[in-house]
Amino acid sequence: MIYLQLFFSFLQIGAFSFGGGYAAMPLIQSQVVTLHGWLTASEFTDLITISQMTPGPIAINSATFVGTRIAGPLGALTATAGCILPSCILVTLLARIYLRYRNLTLIQGVLKSLRPAVIAMIGAAGVSILVTAFWGDGAVLINTVNLRAVCIFAASLLLLMRFKMNPIQVMVLAGLAEVVCRWLSYLPVTGPWIPLL
Repeated sequence: MIYLQLFFSFLQIGAFSFGGGYAAMPLIQSQVVTLHGWLTASEFTDLITISQMTPGPIAINSATFVGTRIAGPLGALTATAGCILPSCILVTLLARIYLRYRNLTLIQGVLKSLRPAVIAMIGAAGVSILVTAFWGDGAVLINTVNLRAVCIFAASLLLLMRFKMNPIQVMVLAGLAEVVCRWLSYLPVTGPWIPLL
C-alpha cells in the first residue's frame, strides 16, 4: 500500500510541477509534509538542502530521498518512477504539438500566462523554507529567531549577489560557518557574542 501512495503522490508532483524544481517545492511539501506526514517541516528543509547539494532535479532527488526513507530502495524506485513518468509522457506529446503549432498566438499566450504562476510558486516555496530556517517549527516571533541562520543567510546572499561567488563555494562556506559556530558554542569562554552562537 505504501508503494502505491509513494507512486501516486510523486505522480501528482511530476504532473503538476510546471516551471522546474523550485516550482515543485510547494507540491512536494503539500504531499510529503501536510498530506501524508512523512517528514516534518524542518526535515523538509533538510530535504531541500540535500536535494540542492546532489546532482539532478530537486523533485527527483526528493522522490528518491523520501522513497528511501519511507520504504527503502524499492520505495525510492517507486517514488522516482512516479515523479518522472508524467514528464516523459508530457514532454513527448508537447514537443510534437509545439513543433507543429508553435507560431499560434494561443500557444504563446498560454506560455506567457504560466510564467507569473511559476514565479509565485517559487516565491511561496522560498518564503516557507526561509521561515522554517529562521524560526524552525515554532511561532514566527522576533525573540525566537535563529540569529546564526540569519547571519549565514545574509553573508551567503552578499557573496552571491555582490561578489558573484560560485554557489557551490557559498554552500561549502555556509556549512563551514555552521561547524565553526557550533564548535565555538562549546568553548568555555564567556562574552556577549556567545548567545549568538
